[in-house]
Amino acid sequence: MKKMLSMLLAGVMVMGLVACGSAQTENVAGTGAVADSQAAASDDNATVENGKTFKVGICNYVDDASLNQICDNIQARLAEAGAENGVTFEIKYDNCMADANVMEQIIADFIADDVDLMVGVATPVAMAMQADTEENKIPVVFAAVSDPLATGVVESLEAPGANVTGTSDYLDTTAVMNLIFAANPDAAKVGLLYDVGQDASTTAIADAKAFLDAKGIEYVERTGTTVDEVMLAADALVADGVDAVFTPSDNTIMQAELSIYEKFAEAGIPHYAGADSFALNGAFLGYGVDYANLGVETANMVADILINGKDVASYPVKTFDNGTATVNTEVCSQIGFDFAKISEAFAPYCTKVVEIQTAESFE
Repeated sequence: MKKMLSMLLAGVMVMGLVACGSAQTENVAGTGAVADSQAAASDDNATVENGKTFKVGICNYVDDASLNQICDNIQARLAEAGAENGVTFEIKYDNCMADANVMEQIIADFIADDVDLMVGVATPVAMAMQADTEENKIPVVFAAVSDPLATGVVESLEAPGANVTGTSDYLDTTAVMNLIFAANPDAAKVGLLYDVGQDASTTAIADAKAFLDAKGIEYVERTGTTVDEVMLAADALVADGVDAVFTPSDNTIMQAELSIYEKFAEAGIPHYAGADSFALNGAFLGYGVDYANLGVETANMVADILINGKDVASYPVKTFDNGTATVNTEVCSQIGFDFAKISEAFAPYCTKVVEIQTAESFE
């Protein structure tokens, strides 16, 4: 399970600093409970007294559909946990917009505000929070880190070993490769579209190459670190005559999906990617975890640590089933696939196939 993302959009530092200055702070309370599975794990810990306020700093890496969905669900779930347990979570939320300097300032602000816990959404934020809390030991819960082991965020998934744990959106690359050939057994050339600087893509791309090499399938790599570069890479893949394109859970490509999906659709090339948000934004298929549920489970971990005193160092990283294939039915039709037949072909390789239509964000 590997970490997502690297640093991009350096040119937006000024705008990022403005965003940093406009961080939102709110007290959240609601009408639910921390998941029974989490509470049961902490029966031997004393709960905090009613009326206590916990300060939680949440830093999102970039503005995209999946990560925003995670953040929304973290905050909603913490409201429920607070109401159920008679405590208040004071949330300070900010988005660094993939700017490393702004990210560091946001984390510094959280430390200065004496937060009780930080939440880092996506791999680069988690890594920065890990580094910045080595001495102060503020608990960190990450969300959507694709490979926390390879990136060194935790010592092991079962026992993280320090002050950092969280949820992983590990991508089963072999499953996505199987879907490509289930849809088109005669696919002879596969395009790999990703950002070389994204930690979330490193392992998935290596796994994709190994899979294709074993099958004797030709592949071509095209990369980009900005939306403009990704658009040029998409044009190149069309010119390369690829039969399909694969992208891991790569936030750089995710940001560009609305700008490139029509290029692939018009060329009849299915784009397979590592999150349902890609399909929402126009890719043929997104395969991976339920990010709304990932956000809920991340909040459950936060609540368990702060309310029940759960030890972070021994709190296992939460992983998820990667079995849902989300198909954009508009693009499916445009590239000449029949949704019913595609669903039948995909059935052996995923737990379910769901439909989606193109939109900018989840409702």
